[in-house]
Amino acid sequence: MDIRLIWLAVGTFAIGVESFAISSLLPQIAESTGVSLTQAGYLVIAFALANAFGSPVLAALTGTADRRRILAVTALLFSVGAVWAGLSYGYADLMAARILMAFSAGLYTATAQATGVAISSADHRARAISVIVGGTTMAVAFGAPLGALVAGLVSWRGSYFMVAGFGVIAAAAVWLLLPLGLRGAQLSLRQRIAAVALPGVPGALMTTWLNLAGAFTVIIYLAAVTTQAIGLPRDLVPLVLLAFGIGAAFGNAAGGQLADRVGARPTVIGAALLNMVMLVAISLAAHLPTGLMAPAFFALIFVWGATGWAFPPAQSSHLLSLSPTNAPLVLSLNASALYLGIASGSLIGGLVLQYGTPGDLGWVGALLPALSLLGIAVSSLLRQPRRRRQPRYVRLG
Repeated sequence: MDIRLIWLAVGTFAIGVESFAISSLLPQIAESTGVSLTQAGYLVIAFALANAFGSPVLAALTGTADRRRILAVTALLFSVGAVWAGLSYGYADLMAARILMAFSAGLYTATAQATGVAISSADHRARAISVIVGGTTMAVAFGAPLGALVAGLVSWRGSYFMVAGFGVIAAAAVWLLLPLGLRGAQLSLRQRIAAVALPGVPGALMTTWLNLAGAFTVIIYLAAVTTQAIGLPRDLVPLVLLAFGIGAAFGNAAGGQLADRVGARPTVIGAALLNMVMLVAISLAAHLPTGLMAPAFFALIFVWGATGWAFPPAQSSHLLSLSPTNAPLVLSLNASALYLGIASGSLIGGLVLQYGTPGDLGWVGALLPALSLLGIAVSSLLRQPRRRRQPRYVRLG
């Protein structure tokens, strides 16, 4: 394996830590900034939307720039945004810092994937992308619980300083290990967005959006579910995230293997179905007897991490099979769909909390992967060739 891919993944790890640890930080941020939990959730929505729409625009503007410089600068800007967030005085200040981080994160991720493809041989490109995306998986498995633990020890501001440190390490490694003069092709924003129209891609992107929206209806407010719906103390939130993360690490590996053995599309359908079932189960856990509630919840979170995180590698493999020659473009669009899902889930979850309780989040979230399964079924029917009617012959005489 090319060691440079691992250092590119350090940057996606830093981004993932910030993106997923926020679920445990929202209650503290709400208290510190004097806003409601729903308003704190808007920080996630702003980050996700800036990432989703900013990434393709910035990638188009910097397409022919030296990739080593782009990666190093964006990693440093991400760290600057993290330090700004850690030192922020109020809600608006923190919002601005997270938007800067989102723009930097989106451009870094898109450029890192394109760079991984560029420095790898043709038969190792998918593996290179999986290593870089693996940085996000490791962030879910270990970074997010670590961020929650740091927040519990030194407040949520300490988590942002930790994230800034990872960003600086990524910037230094990229600058030292990548060669100068590695440039991409000049692709306009229209050309990048045109990849949406490739056969099969629109439906796949909608599947990503709906599944992630359903999951993040709960993930973003997982601390509230843990403490209010299940009744566990806040000190156990890092352990809940760790259970989810360890499950996600297993699921990521299993999802890739299943996609290779039984096919990417069946794996995507199975993961979406299990995502729906587990979201319903999380809401049901709040109604279990007191003695069973906590152990059942931890078991459900672990299994949900495994089944839910089997989806991303299988979906990436599915998109690559749809258009192998446009791998960086379709994967970049899939990342935008993912962040749109995060934004949608955060918004829906905030509305649920405004008019309901944390125990209702799973019920509502489950509707979204159910819609994605319905969409997959409809698109499959539409793709089936129509049977031609055979002419009927009448025997005369």
